Amino acid sequence: QVKLVESGGGLVQAGGSLRLSCAASGSILSIYAMGWYRQAPGKQRELVAKITSGGTANSADSVKGRFTISRDNAKNTVSLQMNSLEPEDTAVYYCNAHVVSKWGLRDYWGQGTQVTVSS
Repeated sequence: QVKLVESGGGLVQAGGSLRLSCAASGSILSIYAMGWYRQAPGKQRELVAKITSGGTANSADSVKGRFTISRDNAKNTVSLQMNSLEPEDTAVYYCNAHVVSKWGLRDYWGQGTQVTVSS
């Protein structure tokens, strides 16, 4: 089994910063892309940022210049540094990973962590 565990969400004022972290564990052979998605109330889940195993990253236009994604391949972790947070960033943030295990290539999701930005 493969598990993703997120940490780092919380409540912050507009203009503040938070750092989300996600650790993958279990029967992992390799991990391709890792990323962060978010879902605000009444909205669809959307991509925030993702990064390949080689370090190539891309992010949504709405967070460019404010959020930075990084990963540690040796530790199977991915982080999201969020600066200049805005109330519109309020959502549940989910970690995602394309994992190769003995069961093959599958998408895995974390349980989600709440980020609330007050104005």
